[in-house]
Amino acid sequence: MTAIEDFHFLSARDPESHKGDYGHALLVAGSYGKMGAAVLAARACLRSGIGLLTVHIPRCGVGIMQTAVPEAMLSIDEGDYCFSSLPTDIDRYAAIAAGPGLGTDDTTQCALLQLLEAVQSKPMEGRPKLVLDADALNILARHPDRIHLATGAVITPHNAEYQRLFGDADTQAMADVHDVVIVRKAHRTRIYAPNAAALANDTGNAGMATAGSGDVLTGIALGLVAQAAAYGKRHTGEVYGIQQLAALAAYVHGRAGDIAAERLSQASMIASDIVDSIPLVI
Repeated sequence: MTAIEDFHFLSARDPESHKGDYGHALLVAGSYGKMGAAVLAARACLRSGIGLLTVHIPRCGVGIMQTAVPEAMLSIDEGDYCFSSLPTDIDRYAAIAAGPGLGTDDTTQCALLQLLEAVQSKPMEGRPKLVLDADALNILARHPDRIHLATGAVITPHNAEYQRLFGDADTQAMADVHDVVIVRKAHRTRIYAPNAAALANDTGNAGMATAGSGDVLTGIALGLVAQAAAYGKRHTGEVYGIQQLAALAAYVHGRAGDIAAERLSQASMIASDIVDSIPLVI
């Protein structure tokens, strides 16, 4: 994998830059009883260097999010308890992630499909990049005829989520057929992209098998993808491949987990410890 130093949007910041130079991302996450997933993903995104983060959450999560993540702006859903209405002006975001803690309520299923349709309807140039995880993947698995709405996205399934989506189908074949980057989470995560050789990640440990770890990866991926898109607009011709960015996210996630395990222990570390270790990687 390309070294972190080669991702210039991380390694060299202009002293005259401002927050708008480092991307504006949208995170669609959380539901009643599952706001922790949204908090973890939001904190991970911010720690990954994003300039601006907006989190779209139901009304029940406003106090939680503004207290736990004061750096994030909020887009407040019309629903009290779950994702039910689309955020406005989605084309202002460099990248959009959806899934952590969303739930699979019927209303949420409809809203997610509408969001993906809205993104896919945008012209290719300038279309927000997509990162889909957790309940976003579970919802797509319930609507196999709508899998095309994930075209071009980074998806980050663990084995059970992958099987719900694709059964026992070959991962590389699914990346090719559906035009998605698949971060297949496992002891040694592999990153598959259409018509490209798979990349293997060699960071991470068994202590990361803990609640919320996947939400942290989603936030990291969102932050990196949005930053790279914003950087590419400012530096014509400097384009980072989506597979490389997904692999970078897996590396940062795993390395932060390794640092957390060294500092604490594999048995005692929790997802927040991974977030807290991100600054020691980037």
